[in-house]
Order: sequence, then structure tokens, then C-alpha cells
Amino acid sequence: MYAKPFEPSYEYACQCDRYDELASFQHEFYKKDGTIYLDGNSLGLLSKRAEKSLLTLLDSWKQSGIDGWTEGEHPWYFLSEQLGELSAPLIGATPEEVIVTGSTTTNLHQVVATFYEPKEGKTKILADELTFPSDIYALQSQIRLKGLDPAQHLVQVKSRDGRTLNEEDIIAAMTEDIALIVLPAVLYRSGQILNMKLLTEEAHKRGIHIGFDLCHSIGSIPHHFEEWDVDFAVWCNYKYLNAGPGGVGGLYVNKKHFNRLPGLAGWFGSRKDKQFDMEHELTPAEHAGAYQIGTPHVLSVAPLIGSLEIFKEAGIDRLRQKSLHITRYMINLINYELKDMDFILGNPLEDEKRGGHIYLEHKEAARICKALKANGVIPDFRAPNGIRLAPVALYNTYEEVWNAVRILKKIMVEEEYKQFENKREVVA
Repeated sequence: MYAKPFEPSYEYACQCDRYDELASFQHEFYKKDGTIYLDGNSLGLLSKRAEKSLLTLLDSWKQSGIDGWTEGEHPWYFLSEQLGELSAPLIGATPEEVIVTGSTTTNLHQVVATFYEPKEGKTKILADELTFPSDIYALQSQIRLKGLDPAQHLVQVKSRDGRTLNEEDIIAAMTEDIALIVLPAVLYRSGQILNMKLLTEEAHKRGIHIGFDLCHSIGSIPHHFEEWDVDFAVWCNYKYLNAGPGGVGGLYVNKKHFNRLPGLAGWFGSRKDKQFDMEHELTPAEHAGAYQIGTPHVLSVAPLIGSLEIFKEAGIDRLRQKSLHITRYMINLINYELKDMDFILGNPLEDEKRGGHIYLEHKEAARICKALKANGVIPDFRAPNGIRLAPVALYNTYEEVWNAVRILKKIMVEEEYKQFENKREVVA
């Protein structure tokens, strides 16, 4: 699929682009001239198909009013289920196990409210110290709602190096007092992929339910949840899946749990033929749709229709193949061009442990990110000293990666970053 082994030349980058089987998809996206966008692990770019599907649903409101719930190309009433079916192959699940609804944090509240059942001697939730803060806030509040103290009942596995987690440490923390486990599939800073299969097996050996936050993995790496028997998962769709800012999230519940009443019930969790009976006794849907809470955010979910069409055509296995190759290429370029410039490469080097972005650490990271932006390269800063660079398989090219690393080298050699304050922006 790709050119011969790594060379640092511009010609090699162009050769890789010529061999790229996914090259045609970059033309599906709106890419600003003079800009190299490497922040798709934080907010993916708009595609033409996502724009079209958004305008289509806007028009259905315009033309049909309330009848848009049951009429038109994409009737709103069944949209969450249909998009769940399209999302299911990305995580290796069956269609009925996936629903597009809510946001990462509201969905996390839902699954924890459903699966966290503290009993005498088994009251704690196991998480980690490197996960995204919102997950910890949700877990803390769910513990408080049970009348317990998060300081005593939330266990966070420590990192040995401040960047990655060791699966052995996580397994060792699966003690008899753990009632539930919630972990990231891919760590948001370092991009480390956790061994979800192993961790699920070990949790189930101990009778513990386990779920994952897929925000930095879905659309970037394959998952095999049906095979692994994961209990639940939540994610956003606006990073690698390009659903737009604040796009509606996703939720997976293993079909073996469909008999569980949702911890947080709402009328859109009703069985469709019963929902408008307006009864005060919930008849839950017999699939993951039962875990919806409120009315679908139709206009916020609309871009995902077009985006998932692209993923269906590209295929997650091909996307992963390019992602591995282009991130490896970027790592090699960084090691070649930026040596002796005090950068620390913080992400795993092994293919099976590396997600879709590169993580660099530098004491001047905030300044460097501002200088990159001033030079047309869009990175992602993570306090206190992290630079995330995501060469996204669908729309980034090897030529862009080559140019971005050269620009970063120029910024460091000419000390351009010193004209900026080493302080994050309001939105980093």
C-alpha cells in the first residue's frame, strides 16, 4: 500500500501520498488553504457529505414541520437507532447494542447509574489517574448520589511514568471491593491503547462489570466488543468521526444486559410502539435504545449521517493501516529533524499500543503551539506541557506531515516561539 521504508526526503512523502489507497477521501473535506490541520483528535473537519446531511434534515423541518418525525429521507423518530446501526461496525458490536444519543458525560452518567450497584464489601469504582477529567467528575457525582465519599470509594490506578498505564497495575487494583470499572480505550494525552480484551477478561473473572470511554479510539482503531464481551461503552462523535462541534454522542450496552432497567429513565428510552401511549409505567426498548434519556438532538446528529457513510466506504481496517503508517512516519521525521531540541516523545512506539495521534512534551509547549498556529499548523495543546499532533487517515497527507515537522523545526531553530506567552488560551 505504501512506499519503501522511511526516508526523510520530501520526495518520499509525495511517494507515500501516491500509494495512499485513501487519498480520494481528503477531497471530501473542507481543508483551508495554507493551513495544515492536525487537531482532528479534538475536533474533526467538516465533510461535504456531513454538510449535505445537515442541510437535508434542516430542509425536512422546513418542509414537513412536525411530520419530519415520521416522513422524509431520514425520519427523526428512528434516527438514533439507524445511526447506531451504522456505528456498530466501528466497535465490533451488533446493531441493536448501539445507540447514538446524548453526550459522552451524560451517557457515562447513564451507564454508571445503571451498572453501579454498591453492596456491602463491594462499593468502589475503579478508574485511573490519567483519564479525561469529565469522566472523573461523573464518577465522583455518581458515588455521592449513593451516599458515599469519592475520596474513599473512587480508586484511581497510578501511572508509572505520568504518561501511560500498565495493565498489570490495573488488574492488581481489581480487588474484592471493586463494584465497577471505567477506563479509557485510548489515553487522551499519550494516545496509549489499553488492552481492552485482557482487562475485560480479568474483570469478568472477578465478577466486575467493565466499560470504556472511546472518545479517542472510535473511528481511529478497530474494536471487537462482541468478541471481547465488554459490558458498556460511551463516546463522542466529533473527533475522528467528524460529526461537528457538540455533535451527539454514542452509547453501547452489551445485549446480555438488555433486561436491566436504565438507571436514568426518560421517555425516549421507551419501546417505540408504546412511547406515545403516555403511560406512567416505562416499557423500555428491547435494545440499547432503552438507555436514551431525552428527545434526539436532530440537527446536532444530522452531520453524522454523511460522516458515517464515508467510514462505511473507507473501512476501519484500512483507516487503521494508514493511521499506523502515517503516525510512524511522523515519529521518524520528528526523531530525525528535532533531535537535540528538548522534545520528549510521550506516546507508545509499538503499533498495538499507539492510537491516532502523536504526543510531544516540551517545557515551552504553549508557546510552541501558538507559533505553530501563526505558521498555519493547527496543533492541540494540553496543559502543562503537551503538544498533540493528529495526522488523520481520512484527510491528512504525508506531504502535510513533512511540511508540519519542517515548520516546527524552523520555529525551534529561529526561536519564533519566544514572541508568545507560555500560557494556554481559554480553549486549549
